[in-house]
Amino acid sequence: MNGEIVLTTLAMLVVLALLFDFMNGFHDAANSIATVVSTGVLKPYQAVVWAAMFNFVAIGIFHLKVAATVGKGIVDPDFVDYHVIFGALVGAISWNVITWYYGIPSSSSHALIGGMIGAAMAKAGTAPLLAPGIIKIAAFIVIAPMLGVLLGALWMVAVSWICLRVSPHRVDRVFRRMQLVSSALYSVGHGSNDAQKTMGIIWLLLIAAGETTRDHLPAWVIVSCYSAISVGTLFGGWRIVKTMGQRITKLRPVGGFAAESAGALTLFGASSFGIPVSTTHTITGAIVGVGTAQRTSAVRWGIAGNIVLAWIVTIPASALFAAGAWWIGMRLF
Repeated sequence: MNGEIVLTTLAMLVVLALLFDFMNGFHDAANSIATVVSTGVLKPYQAVVWAAMFNFVAIGIFHLKVAATVGKGIVDPDFVDYHVIFGALVGAISWNVITWYYGIPSSSSHALIGGMIGAAMAKAGTAPLLAPGIIKIAAFIVIAPMLGVLLGALWMVAVSWICLRVSPHRVDRVFRRMQLVSSALYSVGHGSNDAQKTMGIIWLLLIAAGETTRDHLPAWVIVSCYSAISVGTLFGGWRIVKTMGQRITKLRPVGGFAAESAGALTLFGASSFGIPVSTTHTITGAIVGVGTAQRTSAVRWGIAGNIVLAWIVTIPASALFAAGAWWIGMRLF
């Protein structure tokens, strides 16, 4: 390719990556706002503004450890070219559109990771795959929701004991205010982990193009990724809000506070250690934990089971889409 075509292709793929980031916010907005909307603490339009604002606030809090894991810890950068990035992004976006349409709260993060694996394998088999990073991510497919369940249940039990002699009306009134804090913290966690995943893939793209090094992520990438996910959250993923906020278990403000706090703690820990986890898995586990702490029958296990099935399918499905997109990309440019 000549220089002009290379720059044009690079710009197109950066825009495509930011589109994925926007869709991540759009698709996963339900994770940030479902509990606070379903409990009636905020109206939907208020909730998305609140969540989007705190998605962006994360830019000044966390180091770029998740971006480094995605950019350098899943696929060997030496094997990456424009076609691999194109395949990964198209595969991830395709799966997100399908799951959004059907209201399935799948993981945008795992769709991106599956896309990277599928496109890389389509190019060079298993040689580009970096086992330590992939094993760590695979482990947290189980660990993140389990942490959410445990912390959600513990928060709910602790709050129930503290408020044992307080009237239900007063508990609701107090936790309607507290839920503003917990939803803000969860949105910070969402922004910190998910925006950095797109930073990682743009970083990988820029390394492959020779536009940066493995030790430097340009500031414009950081700002644009946090901005894209925040704008995506503003538009919201309304089809998924109902599933997350009402169909798994009925939530009151105290339950919403417990679920969001548990999810936020899990995401803060994961981001601090550079582990790309699914915000969808995390908040779903926390909601299940809150429901279980009240009574086992409070959780609609059939709905939860369908969600878990979607989790299992996400990586292989997005990998398959990405392999097909890589093949198409090889013939387009």
